Amino acid sequence: MAKRTDETIAVRISKVLADRIISGAIEPGARLRQDHIAEEFETSHVPVREAFRRLEAQGLAVSEPRRGVRVAAFNLGEVKEVAEMRAALEVLALRHAAPHLTAAILDLAEEATKAGDKSRDVRSWEEANRAFHRLILTPCGMPRLLATIDDLHAASARFLFAAWRSEWEIRTDQDHRAILGALRQGNTESAAATLGRHVQWIGRKPVKTASGTTREAFAIVG
Repeated sequence: MAKRTDETIAVRISKVLADRIISGAIEPGARLRQDHIAEEFETSHVPVREAFRRLEAQGLAVSEPRRGVRVAAFNLGEVKEVAEMRAALEVLALRHAAPHLTAAILDLAEEATKAGDKSRDVRSWEEANRAFHRLILTPCGMPRLLATIDDLHAASARFLFAAWRSEWEIRTDQDHRAILGALRQGNTESAAATLGRHVQWIGRKPVKTASGTTREAFAIVG
């Protein structure tokens, strides 16, 4: 029973820390202090260590000899890798989903796009953007593929929040509208080609770190 309780606590800790890392509340390279986290969650070190292992498996943390566990940093190469994986897998999902997309689903996807266009902060934009992609891809009926795409969207969100969490400009997503237009006309290949290009658009901007230095940040804005 004690082992099961520790596992349950570890899952809860890993989810909370993952949310903080993805949102940018904990910056890349920051140390995850076992004692502090155990104290915060009022638990022993056992579930905290298991939570760290879960974060490492998700690529959100790294364990360094004699230095403990830190939030994983990322570079342009990793952003490009996620973008290319999203392009390949989302296009695959869309091709399988297209025959099952109804007018009602496309209407909901259009509403998600409109919500994104009106977003005044990066978090609400990311939620609307992810809703759009989920709506047009979920009818593929391939749960493993969709789960992998969800993980890639979480990685995309982390890149995005690290770059744009304090500044966001309202934008109109013409790619989403082009994808919807092609799908409404039954032109799956045109929709797939636009989607593939769309999710590989990488933005960059300088951001200040907690220490006051400036670094280049890269993010998938699609």
